[in-house]
Amino acid sequence: MSTPPIPTPGPGHPWAPPSPQPGWGLPPGYGQQPPRLNGFALASLLVGLLCLPPLGVVFGIVALVQIAKKGEKGKALAIVGLVVSVLMTGVVVLSADRVATAVRDRLASVNELADVEGELADIDDLRVGDCFNVPRGDLMDDHPLMYKTDCGLVHHGEVTESKTADPKAPIESTEADRAFEDECWKAQDAYAMDTWALPAYAEMFYYAPSRESWSQGDRRLLCVIGTTDGDHKGSLRQDAGTLKPEQAAFLRAANTVDFAMSTPPDEEVAEALAEHQAWAREVSSALGEEAKVVEGHAGLPGMDKAARAQLKEIEAARAAWQRAAQAKTAPDFDKQWDRAVGAMLPETEQALRGAYGLSTRIPPWLEEYPDDSEPDSGGRGPSRESV
Repeated sequence: MSTPPIPTPGPGHPWAPPSPQPGWGLPPGYGQQPPRLNGFALASLLVGLLCLPPLGVVFGIVALVQIAKKGEKGKALAIVGLVVSVLMTGVVVLSADRVATAVRDRLASVNELADVEGELADIDDLRVGDCFNVPRGDLMDDHPLMYKTDCGLVHHGEVTESKTADPKAPIESTEADRAFEDECWKAQDAYAMDTWALPAYAEMFYYAPSRESWSQGDRRLLCVIGTTDGDHKGSLRQDAGTLKPEQAAFLRAANTVDFAMSTPPDEEVAEALAEHQAWAREVSSALGEEAKVVEGHAGLPGMDKAARAQLKEIEAARAAWQRAAQAKTAPDFDKQWDRAVGAMLPETEQALRGAYGLSTRIPPWLEEYPDDSEPDSGGRGPSRESV
């Protein structure tokens, strides 16, 4: 066996022993803790969602800062917590504003109620002849709080009728509202028969069930004379029991005429000529009944001259209404309507009422129409606007 020669130094690659092979060992990073979840990230979501949204916003910002510096987990959680906290903070601010507004309104209402004279009463407990006040004097409120008071003191309203509503049409329909309105006009005419004696600021109001209250069993119709525009004291009651028989009889007939004249059809004459003709016949009939009453009283002391003058005008007006009832065209009806209204002068009725011992103050609703105005009912049209 031969022995390999020993390399001698020289140019080229020197000989070196091979590098040792790596042995088995621990992987890099072994023994290090994984990044932990940032506590403020979780707190931001929980606090913002459950209790204190503004604090959740702070926690969310702190969490994002710490996560960026320390390399902790929870960035997505912190962002969600921050967004939720911001949204919930907005909700809290809006809710607080609404609560504050409600509290202010409630305090204002309490202060207003403290200024209302009278004893709080349910609408069902008010009876004919009762007087009452409402907060701010607002009788146009659908369901005002009513405070019963002595009629001798300043008050906002006086009850002329309180009854169970029995509408023939659906509640809140035009037909039902018109029926309630008509019932309350008639109630007022029976309660305060001398309509000329009512103060100019007196208006008719009524309170009827709404659809909602009707479904809950509300059936009360309350009719009221409102006097909120004047510091009114004293009752306006002047019914048949407080008048002489001849006064009550005349006022009953005169008020029937006024009511009939103030309730023409809603449609224009050209659109509902037949309905207007029927209305003209109704007015003519009411005037005929008034003529019978006045003629029966003509023999009473001091009545003859005034009664004869009134009867003459009633006869002329009835003739015009009868021609209107037979009119073939709308223009012809309007012409006769105008003649019928113009045939009866307020001054003639003023003298007759004076002879009866009634009020002679011509009411505003008879003075408002100039002679060259459009044909009007001649009744209480303006007062209907207060309903």
